[in-house]
Amino acid sequence: MPSNSFHPITLSPVPLHTQIRERLRERILDGSYPAHAQLPAESELGSIFGVSRITVRQALGDLQKEGMIFKVPGKGTFVSKPKAFQELTQLEGFAEAMSRMGYEIYNQVISHKTLPAPAKAAQKLGLPKDQPVCEIKRIRHLNREPLSLEVTYLPEDIGERLRREDLAGRDIFLILENDYGIALGRADLQIEATLADAALAHALRVAEGSAVLRMERLTHTAAGAPLDFEYLYFRGDAFQYRMQIARRT
Repeated sequence: MPSNSFHPITLSPVPLHTQIRERLRERILDGSYPAHAQLPAESELGSIFGVSRITVRQALGDLQKEGMIFKVPGKGTFVSKPKAFQELTQLEGFAEAMSRMGYEIYNQVISHKTLPAPAKAAQKLGLPKDQPVCEIKRIRHLNREPLSLEVTYLPEDIGERLRREDLAGRDIFLILENDYGIALGRADLQIEATLADAALAHALRVAEGSAVLRMERLTHTAAGAPLDFEYLYFRGDAFQYRMQIARRT
């Protein structure tokens, strides 16, 4: 990229490496440097900005810590693929959120069975221990790459009805609301970090022990009755949740 495509470094209280970091960030965010594009070498960036390689290296180090770039020894510095994200500002299905942002979604149903309710699922759904429930396991693919494993527990009657539905192409939330006329109200969420065991690593195509984002979600009907309890496991290198919060006054 020609040097005149960057905003010039200015004399200001802002440190030089910070100014360079922000110039590079601008070019990454506006698509001038797309995902996996190679950035100029440190020496070239030093010439473009008129600074030392140490200053350039500090700017690149900041961007690497943020996950915006990555380095390949002997080859150079490259732009990272941006993580997919979902806003936690409203209750919606994964495919609803991702499709709105232009992603291609595919669900691989790996099991759909009736079994005695596990203790926690029974407690969350307000059911007697060991009462039959339907368990649905799906691997969610984003742009044809596995992104999450979802384990869903539903009352037996609803889960059995879902056997007839296109769970590979549709969100369960949309089926419940649009096809079954069950209005959804709110969800209780619990999010934590965990490490992928062998089965989860295989499902998500990551190394065993990789960081995974784990969510428990209990969805209620508009009338307040518990309806759907899920464990959601997302690849930590490819997905994030975002939210905006306000300070209470």
